[in-house]
Amino acid sequence: MLFVNRRYLCYFDWISLFLVIILSSISLCFVFSTTCKAGAFSIFFKKQILGILSGILIYFFCSFIDYRTICRTGYWLYILTIGLLLFTLIKGSVGMGAQRWINLGFIKFQSSELAKLFFPMFITYYFLHDTEQTEPKPITYGIPLAVICLSFVLVLKQPDLGTALVILFSGSLMLWFTGLETKFFMMAGMCLLFTAPISWHFLKPYQKQRILVFLGEGDRNKERYQIEQSKIAVGSGGIVGKGIGQGTQNKMCFLPESRTDFIFSVICEETGFIGAIIVLALYLLLFFQLLGMILTITSFFPKLMCFGLLAPIVFSTMINIGMVLDLMPIVGIPLPFMSYGITHIWTSFASLGCINSVTCQRYAQDM
Repeated sequence: MLFVNRRYLCYFDWISLFLVIILSSISLCFVFSTTCKAGAFSIFFKKQILGILSGILIYFFCSFIDYRTICRTGYWLYILTIGLLLFTLIKGSVGMGAQRWINLGFIKFQSSELAKLFFPMFITYYFLHDTEQTEPKPITYGIPLAVICLSFVLVLKQPDLGTALVILFSGSLMLWFTGLETKFFMMAGMCLLFTAPISWHFLKPYQKQRILVFLGEGDRNKERYQIEQSKIAVGSGGIVGKGIGQGTQNKMCFLPESRTDFIFSVICEETGFIGAIIVLALYLLLFFQLLGMILTITSFFPKLMCFGLLAPIVFSTMINIGMVLDLMPIVGIPLPFMSYGITHIWTSFASLGCINSVTCQRYAQDM
């Protein structure tokens, strides 16, 4: 149900929207820098503009949908998303050695991005109707845990380790909020640790290579090339950077995936330490603003869904920045609102729009 009233607009989270628009504007500058030659607008730059403008519309659309409608619809859409994940493994479009996309002809999208958006709604709606105002029983967690594991495996098989980990971490955090005991996660962590030698054999060769590179192995001109070029780009920016469009690692194509996973390296090279700090500060302001708004929600289940929608964006930001600085293994995950890619832009705007819907309704009407 869509609804708009004057009091609702008064509680609209304009601060978060403003911060997201600033981040998206910065994104356009660096997608232009990484893809446009001789002043000509590239197809990637044009698509990024389209993605951001349509993402803002998606944000407003989701902001004016009733929370209950979002939760109920998202539950069924996640079941459909599981089917799309299976379809992706069978008939998905292949690119750069990964089978992650569904090609509709006029657009390609990643079903794993939809999983990050709809999974919090699935978990919230499940517990909302299963617990019936009582504390969840241990057996109640069986289906959510099974769905998390299934989603993790389906995304991992594409292969997309980064998104699979984000889904796993976000889902686990939501289950912890609902009351799943900490000792369960400790035991699960111990099991993963002891079975790591076995799990190693199930990783793709390039995934093993990325872990070994993170541990310091590999030739800097072969296996370590990408991360070495990223560190050169970050370090060569100095305090104020080389200037937008003047980065040598970027313009001379030394840095792979500069418009997507490694766009933060380009930001560091062309705007320096100051520019990197500004971008990090914008992310922190956005996350603290959203967290502050979420904490004002008194009802448990709306708050649970909002935490679940925010968690993938926070985890993705931490993982992306960590990997380009060689603080984490390279897993191939976009920087929210910054990297080129329409699907993740749409799902990120939709997630924040849904959060805004809940926080607005928190004041506009009794939830």
